[in-house]
Amino acid sequence: MNIPQHLAEKAKKIKLLILDVDGVLTDNRLFYGDNGVEYKSFNTRDGHGIVLLQKSQVEIGIITGRKSQLVTNRMKDLKVKHVFQGIPDKLPTFLKLVEDLGLELDEIAYIGDDILDLPILMRIGLAVTPLDGDNEVKTRVDYISKFNGGQGCVREVAEIIMRSQGSWQQHMDFFLRDLAN
Repeated sequence: MNIPQHLAEKAKKIKLLILDVDGVLTDNRLFYGDNGVEYKSFNTRDGHGIVLLQKSQVEIGIITGRKSQLVTNRMKDLKVKHVFQGIPDKLPTFLKLVEDLGLELDEIAYIGDDILDLPILMRIGLAVTPLDGDNEVKTRVDYISKFNGGQGCVREVAEIIMRSQGSWQQHMDFFLRDLAN
């Protein structure tokens, strides 16, 4: 992976990655069963990226406008501690989380796909949108992922952060350790 220097410099500082859900962790589609139950699809590689980031000492947060038991369950599976749902105005929650964690704004990355994410995206150290993010968002971020929401954009950003911080190779060494014999 060839990471542009300006992107690597920003990613090197990241201590917290905050994610929107719909359009970032999912493909932006909602499915409802005949019983009214909501279904979403999550990408397992995005989930593995979240796990690897946490092992690399990067905190993960979720701030989403919708509220869903599916999101609660998925974040519990991934051991994500900072989960905020049903938050239409995300900025106050974001600012409180930053204060609670004692972080500087340039230590935070955010992946958002729509205009309601702009108040956060325009304040932080590394602003990212998926390839299929809103055009207004695309003009205001540091990086546009090569992947659509729900199709690997979170994993790509996780890898960019880990490679920039030097932790990617440790994970690769762990997974490839048995091949050395």
